[in-house]
Amino acid sequence: MDQNFEKKIDFKEKLFFLFKENKFKFIILFFLILSTGVFSIFFKINSEKKNNLISEQFIQAGINLDSNNKELSKKIYNDIILKKNEFYSILALNIILEKKLETNEKVILSYFKIIENLKLSKEKKDLVNLKKALFLIEKSKSTEANKILNNLILNDSKLKNIAQEILVN
Repeated sequence: MDQNFEKKIDFKEKLFFLFKENKFKFIILFFLILSTGVFSIFFKINSEKKNNLISEQFIQAGINLDSNNKELSKKIYNDIILKKNEFYSILALNIILEKKLETNEKVILSYFKIIENLKLSKEKKDLVNLKKALFLIEKSKSTEANKILNNLILNDSKLKNIAQEILVN
């Protein structure tokens, strides 16, 4: 029993000695962990605020589109795409294409380029590529569209069957 008690005292002494010798390192480590936590919380809050702002803009663009204010709606959707939000940028491009808000082919292709450079999942990238291929087919650029569709087939995309069907027709 005395030996167990001595081991506890030894352990406490060693722990206090370790803390005294490395006091400065422990303090730096504590503040480093604390600042990392504060920074990550700040980053998360800031990211949520940006996402909420973009969602409000998206809703406002939809309201303007319903009110036949197509120019303002187009401008807002353009701003959303340029903010490079992984979710709302794709939706904004889809609406621009569906409602034919933008007629300039170069501008639309630049939108596709922006979205292609986002960090998207493979499925989302494949969907964007399919949409781009359909756009190019609509603009009578079938050779470029065929390259994209063949790429989807070769990469064994989940949209492989759809790409094959489009190529056959």
